[in-house]
Amino acid sequence: MSKNSLDAFKFDQTEEVVDTSKKVKIGIIGTGWIAGAHLEQLLQMPDAEIVAAADIVPGKAEKFFADNNVDASNIKFYPSHKELIDAGEVDAVTICTYNATHAECAIYALEHDIHVLLEKPMCVTLDEAVAIRKAEKASGKVLSIGFQPRFDDNMKMVKEIVQSGALGDVYYIQTGGGRRHGIPTPFGTTFIQEDTGVIGAMGDIGCYSLDMVLNAIGYPKPLTVTGYTSNFFGKDPEYFMADGKPAEYADIFGVEDFAAGFVRLEGGIILDFRIAWAMHLDTPGDTIIMGTKGSLRIPSTECWNGTIGGDLKLYQRVAGKDVCTEFPMLPPREHSGFYYKMRSFLDAVKTGGKAPIPSEQIIINQAIIDGIVKSSKLGKEIEIEIPEI
Repeated sequence: MSKNSLDAFKFDQTEEVVDTSKKVKIGIIGTGWIAGAHLEQLLQMPDAEIVAAADIVPGKAEKFFADNNVDASNIKFYPSHKELIDAGEVDAVTICTYNATHAECAIYALEHDIHVLLEKPMCVTLDEAVAIRKAEKASGKVLSIGFQPRFDDNMKMVKEIVQSGALGDVYYIQTGGGRRHGIPTPFGTTFIQEDTGVIGAMGDIGCYSLDMVLNAIGYPKPLTVTGYTSNFFGKDPEYFMADGKPAEYADIFGVEDFAAGFVRLEGGIILDFRIAWAMHLDTPGDTIIMGTKGSLRIPSTECWNGTIGGDLKLYQRVAGKDVCTEFPMLPPREHSGFYYKMRSFLDAVKTGGKAPIPSEQIIINQAIIDGIVKSSKLGKEIEIEIPEI
């Protein structure tokens, strides 16, 4: 790849000057481990003022700030999201609760004219996603979904290559990823219990793989899906015992640790997706986007970590010759993806701009996950219908 060609993928990294004359009063709903990432970035932003926090576990929110060495003398604590919002002291909330309560918290905030940064997954069912979208539309407030890899320059390069037309018409995509040994239980069991997590590997990491490719091709709607889910590792006591965890975790494990879906998208595109929390394999393979004029290979088995896993390769036929063009990985930006996720949300709130990661896209992501769950239960292909909102 020539230096001049790479210049086309040099994205503007100039940091904007932040207007601190207008501060956004923020409440944090849910003070688990992901809230720590939100807090770390918000503390770097002079126009963000954390004024409230809520958690259903007594004393947890107070301990959260103490553990992070944050002076909480001006922060008010509440035992629920409703009480925090009803107090009328915040302009915006970041929702960091477990999956099952994402919709409830987001809808209540939007119905009370509060801007929302909602951690992924958007929710746990398509019906919930529709309800969130309706509340957002009625409120006119900013709702952005927490997909921080979008702000990585390498992820942007993937989209730029696809949108440039270098692949021609895209007709097949393979994506997903997984961990060989990575069911997330370091902070308790909310990820793996059905009543709190509801969806497992798909909601935790698979949604990132879907967003990477769907965003690159313009988020076409899904038409049908054949899905499969399993939990062979999660239901095995020896798996947890090998990690020094209680064997009883297997008894309460109620979500999928592996999922696969064969999805027909608008435009005649086939999406072949698989994701794993645990497997006897190092990787289920790279992401591949195939088109009529070229194909793109993306090392991305752990794209949820914020970027791709190596140089991109573009395969084409030029002047009768098979060629492969490599796109070296771009260097990281000054701040983390979490920073830009929070920064872009605050900017949208202050300026009345559009949501950085809009729900009108992520509802499609959620519809695919929902379709895989339903198809797996029924054991057959199903149609996916996303209502107009």
